[in-house]
Amino acid sequence: MASPTSINPAHAHFESVLQAQLCQDVLSSFQGLCRALGLEPGGGLPQYHKIKAQLNYWSAKSLWAKLDKRASQPVYQQGRACTSTKCLVVGAGPCGLRAAVELAMLGARVVLVEKRTKFSRHNVLHLWPFTIHDLRALGAKKFYGRFCTGSLDHISIRQLQLLLLKVALLLGVEIHWGVTFTGLQPPPRKGSGWRAQLQPSPPAQLANYEFDVLISAAGGKFVPEGFTVREMRGKLAIGITANFVNGRTVEETQVPEISGVARIYNQSFFQSLLKATGIDLENIVYYKDDTHYFVMTAKKQCLLRLGVLRQDWPETDRLLGSANVAPEALQRFARAAADFATHGKLGKLEFAQDAHGRPDVSAFDFTSMMRAESSARVQEKHGARLLLGLVGDCLVEPFWPLGTGVARGFLAAFDAAWMVKRWAEGAGPLEVLAERESLYQLLSQTSPENMHRNVAQYGLDPASRYPNLNLRAVTPSQVRDLYDVEAKEPVRRMSDKTDSGKPATGSVATQEELLHWCQEQTAGYPGVHVTDLSSSWVDGLALCALVHRLRPGLLEPSELQGVGALEATSWALKMAEHELGITPVLSAQAMVAGNDPLGLIAYLSHFHSAFKSTPHNPAGPVSQGSPGTASAVLFLGKLQRTLQRTRAQGNGEDAGGKKPRVEVEAETPSTEEPPVPEPDVPVTPPSQYQEASAEDLCALCGEHLYILERLCANGRFFHRSCFRCHICEATLWPSGYGQHPGDGHFYCLQHLPQPGHKEDSSNRGPESQEETSPVPSQPTRRLIRLSSPERQRLSSLHLTPDPEMEPPPKPPRSCSVLARQALEGSFVGWRMPVQSPQVLVAVEKEEEESPCSSDEEAEEDVPLDSDTEQVLWNLAKNSGTMNSYPTWRRTLLRRAKEEEMKRFCKAQAIQRRQNEIEAALRELEAKGMELELALRSRSSSPEQQKALWLEQLLQLVQKKNSLVAEEAELMITVQELNLEEKQWQLDQELRTYMNREETLKTAADRQAEDQVLRKLVDVVNQRDALIRFQEERRLSELASGPGPQG
Repeated sequence: MASPTSINPAHAHFESVLQAQLCQDVLSSFQGLCRALGLEPGGGLPQYHKIKAQLNYWSAKSLWAKLDKRASQPVYQQGRACTSTKCLVVGAGPCGLRAAVELAMLGARVVLVEKRTKFSRHNVLHLWPFTIHDLRALGAKKFYGRFCTGSLDHISIRQLQLLLLKVALLLGVEIHWGVTFTGLQPPPRKGSGWRAQLQPSPPAQLANYEFDVLISAAGGKFVPEGFTVREMRGKLAIGITANFVNGRTVEETQVPEISGVARIYNQSFFQSLLKATGIDLENIVYYKDDTHYFVMTAKKQCLLRLGVLRQDWPETDRLLGSANVAPEALQRFARAAADFATHGKLGKLEFAQDAHGRPDVSAFDFTSMMRAESSARVQEKHGARLLLGLVGDCLVEPFWPLGTGVARGFLAAFDAAWMVKRWAEGAGPLEVLAERESLYQLLSQTSPENMHRNVAQYGLDPASRYPNLNLRAVTPSQVRDLYDVEAKEPVRRMSDKTDSGKPATGSVATQEELLHWCQEQTAGYPGVHVTDLSSSWVDGLALCALVHRLRPGLLEPSELQGVGALEATSWALKMAEHELGITPVLSAQAMVAGNDPLGLIAYLSHFHSAFKSTPHNPAGPVSQGSPGTASAVLFLGKLQRTLQRTRAQGNGEDAGGKKPRVEVEAETPSTEEPPVPEPDVPVTPPSQYQEASAEDLCALCGEHLYILERLCANGRFFHRSCFRCHICEATLWPSGYGQHPGDGHFYCLQHLPQPGHKEDSSNRGPESQEETSPVPSQPTRRLIRLSSPERQRLSSLHLTPDPEMEPPPKPPRSCSVLARQALEGSFVGWRMPVQSPQVLVAVEKEEEESPCSSDEEAEEDVPLDSDTEQVLWNLAKNSGTMNSYPTWRRTLLRRAKEEEMKRFCKAQAIQRRQNEIEAALRELEAKGMELELALRSRSSSPEQQKALWLEQLLQLVQKKNSLVAEEAELMITVQELNLEEKQWQLDQELRTYMNREETLKTAADRQAEDQVLRKLVDVVNQRDALIRFQEERRLSELASGPGPQG
């Protein structure tokens, strides 16, 4: 029987199009196909129907079925929704091609221009479930048989471009290569249309092409004129990508991928990497695709030390410029990191070649990310209207560790195509723009978890993708400045308005309002008469009264009789910090001396902003979860103090001779008698009181400290920029540092020296599990002896608080561990609390129905360690799952990797936000310094001007407090991630002892097992403390209700 290709030559060209792996091969094969069929490329949907009519053999029919199913959705109106619309798409990246495909399905004429002549980007993109389903619906498996066949869902940029290019060509998109879009050419007269300025000289047909829609997908470095871009800055972040040749050998296929490892929760891995190679990273990811793709975030000091960067420069462009990067050193750096991460199992790593024939390794800066202020505009001249839309990186530059780029890029492409459809329907320009901006507001918030679950129903209509959609969130009147008409008066953009300097109404209290609030709160206390914000507070009684009003029961006012001003003030400052979460801005000495009125006003404003909406109720304490209260700051402060006390006890230094207690428990009203400072015991270290103005100088650098620069730790004041780890110079976050009692330096927990601690070179876990515990439980002095069943239950323990509250997730670090623990115990890590073999059946059925199931090519089989392999095999065999669902193994691994990816993305989102907060605080400090200098100078400025400056300073203080509170909330999540990692490590270590025969255990083994068990109990208690804190706060917020907003 003759093959289809021997009967019809066009079939051979079509098969060549399907199989082509180079851009030029795709184009030449498609041109050959069109010649064989007597067609002209770029003919729109009519061309597609002609090709389909003449290619009707089985291989082609399976592709037509997929495309016809997509095109049959009502929104496309059988390809007639935009038949009179002419579009120009700039850029043949994934988002530009995806937008072109949608516009072609709507029936529009689509011309695409691309400045490159080939696809050469090997970098790999993470795919969300809806993008997988979307690409499968376009025939991805026909074009690329390995699509989503591994344990992680991803695709290289080059392969994604190739498959979308093939679809676009089949749908009649006209594509021009090697053509650069440089700008718009307005219509010269009435009756003419908009054209593009292109280089080099384009063909006459393209040069004369008039269009009424322009979609820009040319990347983050090119945004069309008229659009404004906002920069989102963090601290310096240097990424490194490396692509190595994938020989697809048996050995290479056996190496598992790394969905992401982050220092924020797995410090031991990066400490081991640093010891072994000298490489200091924040994270690393490994995907196996066309190449072995690695991407990592490196620290600048490490790159300088290893010679990757020749010289340190303050300007990022100069720092990472080609002249300052040593190629050979960069290659050694990337190869060593990749080799360590994969345990050397990839063999000799050879770099793939980039577009210029050089090794495909590069360093890039993602310190700042750009985001367009608007997603669309309309220009009109001589009666000709042009709709402009942005998609891809020129709309929002993605943060690569989150893997959101292609997913949100596709969503923006769909939204842009929907906008074009509404435009073609005759909707008014302002209405179209308002709808588009309403959708744009949702883009940065989208995630697989908050979109519609049924990805099979996703379509062009935004309602099919976004739940709780409001297309009128932005009104037409709000987008008038996005509509440019030649004859109308120019509208001033909001972003162009100058800052009047006047704080927003209600955003911060004036000095008079602050004084009035303080008078209300301290009214009725004997001996307290607040008449101003300076001298009324020097005796300490007013501050004690304020603290007592907000937290009755700490100390009775009568007990302050005979107490000195310094002691009373010291007690009030300590209680405000320890029980209310109000960190000091000035010392007790300065408050008693009355020499820092600005610092006092800033300090009291923190009380006001936190408790101004609290009802005036002298009879009861303020709820710590009440609106505005920095409960996370308070919680982390307790953790830090508990951590320090535990270390002191471990060093034989009993802090004050008091028994240790878990400070977290103080989140609930305590029945203990609060500690009252003795006259000879200062609240803070004596070093604070050696100078009357200790808060004016940084305890580390000795330079002057302005109010907004002050960071208080252990009773001393520092610049935030100085408060860094003594070894690695990393920023020290709340509850993430310690002070060494010997040298007095501050360290991050990873580098905090431990007395008598011997380093463990086995790379089994963090250098010290016990010392890095942020919330130590009550120490147990007796030796714990548990039976084997009790040990088994403890190692598999899952905390289950109130059913209404969702506990912190506990996804283990690797897929092997997750599979093993899930099969031995429960599926809590996957939110599937089932403990029977039926779990495998249910999960397998879901996997079979999911868009990741493959009928074109079998999934790659990722190896497991022998123990896990045996556990999986036994359970599957005993439950009968092995025979009924032979792909159970792949299902478990895929689910494990998905959870691993979610955890990594969560950690990276936290780290990025921390960096943005740090950058924002630096800006506030600079502004605050200027205002403080102006207020402290003895200038002849009018009092009205000084009052305005003071209000502006208070506004900055409030912004700082808000950012610090958000930072503390992030650190709560960091603690969760750290504890999850530690519990996993201890669980694995405990299991190694449990799996041994009791008769074979030595005395040292039993002692080590008991020690691990104690650590595990400690970690479980810590996680329980976090859960209780979150539950108490949730209940407090529910009890407070909406309440009055301050």
